[in-house]
Amino acid sequence: MRRRIRLAPRVAVVALLLVGSATPARAQGYKVIVNASNPTTKLSRQEVAALFLKKTDRWSSGAAAQPIDLAEGVATRDVFSKQVLGKSLATVRAYWNQMVFSGRSVPPPFKPNDADIVAYVRSTPGAIGYVSAGAEVKDVKVLVVE
Repeated sequence: MRRRIRLAPRVAVVALLLVGSATPARAQGYKVIVNASNPTTKLSRQEVAALFLKKTDRWSSGAAAQPIDLAEGVATRDVFSKQVLGKSLATVRAYWNQMVFSGRSVPPPFKPNDADIVAYVRSTPGAIGYVSAGAEVKDVKVLVVE
């Protein structure tokens, strides 16, 4: 009995770590969505970041990736930038300024709200976007972000 009591805190800590690492994107304040025809069902956080920072411009199928961003000032964009891109919005802006100035790339287009993001993703085969956790995402696929 004494041994079980001593192990219980360790087991609880491990369980909390596992639950925390498997938290779906929805619980984090956003959902990553793709066109319903996209065969992808899950991506790592790094893969999503590479698509939005245009370090990767193709899906594994070879199709062109079409990221779409929310407009600055939308709270979901701040959360997504910090949690997925690993950068503040100011750092993301500086990144794109450098990419544009050097002629290497341009930032993804943006839409002002969740409904417009969903409409774009629904109508664009290679699209990937993100919306707030509570957004209605009819006729698009929600990805698991690991």
